[in-house]
Amino acid sequence: MRNTVHLPEDISRRIDSLVERSNLSRDQIVEDALAQGRSLAWQEQWVAGVLEGLAEAERGEFASEAEIEAVSRAWPEQL
Repeated sequence: MRNTVHLPEDISRRIDSLVERSNLSRDQIVEDALAQGRSLAWQEQWVAGVLEGLAEAERGEFASEAEIEAVSRAWPEQL
């Protein structure tokens, strides 16, 4: 089923910005917000974090072995 929703211009621009910076469509972004409760602010922060991580990797900036071990010790049940 297809629905039409009229959004304020500022929200529509934010969605368009997320579309440009991610591999997601407008429908996927709106569906994620509605179905998963992930606000546009959350999605914007997530995309920014992913893009920053990719930029760091391209610059060769990776965690050292000591940093990885420290995280492993702090959060053993998460790994």
